[in-house]
Amino acid sequence: MGRVTERRRVTRVRDGAVSTRPDTLVAEEPLEIRLNGKPLAITMRTPGDDFALAAGFLVSEGVLGSADELANIVYCAGATEDGSNTYNVVDVKLAPGVPVPDITLERNVYTTSSCGLCGKASLDAVRTTARWRLDEPDDGHAPVRITPETLTALPDRLRAAQRVFDRTGGLHAAALFTPEGELLDIREDVGRHNAVDKLVGRAVQQGRLPLSGAVLLVSGRASFELAQKAVMAGIPVLAAVSAPSSLAVDLADEAGLTLVGFLRGTSMNVYAGEHRLALPTAVGGA
Repeated sequence: MGRVTERRRVTRVRDGAVSTRPDTLVAEEPLEIRLNGKPLAITMRTPGDDFALAAGFLVSEGVLGSADELANIVYCAGATEDGSNTYNVVDVKLAPGVPVPDITLERNVYTTSSCGLCGKASLDAVRTTARWRLDEPDDGHAPVRITPETLTALPDRLRAAQRVFDRTGGLHAAALFTPEGELLDIREDVGRHNAVDKLVGRAVQQGRLPLSGAVLLVSGRASFELAQKAVMAGIPVLAAVSAPSSLAVDLADEAGLTLVGFLRGTSMNVYAGEHRLALPTAVGGA
């Protein structure tokens, strides 16, 4: 299986002094996801947690929602001309009776480490395929409430748990927290949407969906794809250290998702779902 990091020789220039040294880089390799033997998607990812990534991807696509809908996930042998296994192709087998989506050339998608499912998803698609209502938990969890003070402490906890980032400086991270700020799980990947898929995939494999008692934090911007993945996994709160996109805000408003951006220091912007935060009275502005 591919390594998470690789070593490369670099020429370093510091204050006019030139030297050569080995540098640690994050690995990036393609992963082809097949569904019941048919190609579905290719994503550029950091090797590791590939089965969870594939399962999480299928949650965001509305294919999976529980562990009993998943039969198994395997690496495909003979993925190259010489018959060797590159560990870059996985096949997801659905349980008997689980509907298989129509896999056509139009549906077959290519994802990248930067943008996820560019141009594919829509507000209508998420509305019609989401399995859980965010404001009405049906798994025994009370509705999530979180304080601003708890939220502002999460980025430091995320950063402290990023092991590979310390060696490479080149990975995104996604983490699940309780409303009290306890770290539940963290995944790293060259693509932030892959990191979220790995989190969600581990949860579906362990029978923990919907994640209606969790807060999702991502290290970067909050794109539509990340808001989609949160909604599809039943996560009520998505926070990001950078900006959201306009479509992410639209989806958050539509689905009842709490969306927080620019979560830095003691500051944040709440773009949707402020009812889950214990906020003081806002000062009006133009």
